[in-house]
Amino acid sequence: MNTQTEQSVWVQAVSYEELALNTGKTIRYQDVEVALFKLQSGKLHAIQNRCPHKQGVLAEGIVCDEHVFCPMHDRKIHLPSGEVQKPDTGCVQTYATKIQDGYVFIAFPTASEIAS
Repeated sequence: MNTQTEQSVWVQAVSYEELALNTGKTIRYQDVEVALFKLQSGKLHAIQNRCPHKQGVLAEGIVCDEHVFCPMHDRKIHLPSGEVQKPDTGCVQTYATKIQDGYVFIAFPTASEIAS
């Protein structure tokens, strides 16, 4: 699934240093809930916080390499792309991230992006 960045609003989420490695953190902005992950490599990934299967909270899932496993039914989701790994199907929205002045920012789509 595509990451939204054009005309997005960048929202300060959390200090980069306070994020635990390989552990999800739930970030809320307006009516959007995102799971933010800092991998062992230090890379950041932000995805929709609900599994497309049964709406499991992905921030509570187990991280392995660049994947998170849904805590409800063990669906494996690729963090960079949001794709659910085969033989299961589906995908979740991904969100662009950046680090600025020691803080993590997440790009949330504007209302015009959501409508298109």
